[in-house]
Amino acid sequence: MASILTVTALASLVAVASAVPSPLTPLEREQLVAHLEMTGAWLADEVASLTPAQISFRREPGAWTIAEVVDHLVVVAPIYWQDLQAALKQPAGGRVSAMTDAEVLWYGIDRTRREQAIAGERPTGAFRDLHAAMEAYRKHHDRLLQYVRTTDDDLRSHIVARQRCDGYQWALLISTHEQRHVLQIREIKADPKFPKK
Repeated sequence: MASILTVTALASLVAVASAVPSPLTPLEREQLVAHLEMTGAWLADEVASLTPAQISFRREPGAWTIAEVVDHLVVVAPIYWQDLQAALKQPAGGRVSAMTDAEVLWYGIDRTRREQAIAGERPTGAFRDLHAAMEAYRKHHDRLLQYVRTTDDDLRSHIVARQRCDGYQWALLISTHEQRHVLQIREIKADPKFPKK
């Protein structure tokens, strides 16, 4: 009888423990923080000291300028943040991510597959200069970075509907999306017609 009670008690503890939100592991947090720090610093470095002619250079009709790339990052940042917050408000568990962490990382590297921004996420031209756009970018980027550094939310148990990935992967995808656009800026700067100053 005592052993049955012990097994029942252990089963109850396991059930309660599995219902308790599980925060990021130290490794997950460290990797996500490192990726966000990398993309933030990399973007700032790539656009530092660019002239107005350089940031407004358009490689071909319809292609984005560097100013428009940064503008796009500012436009999508609050949208992506709201997508994450909406996912966290949904009940945890029950669904599995449609992608792996490796696939999210590869998205940031693979520029062979080009995508078109949807209408509500295209550059708006709202910024008077690159400095103002970068300040707005940093504000959004730093909010996500601070959240990742300190949150105890169970990101793995909440699915972001837009990509059918978990919350951890969505935060990583925000960073890899920035990485894609840093690589786009490098492609613009590598164009033979890119202004020298």
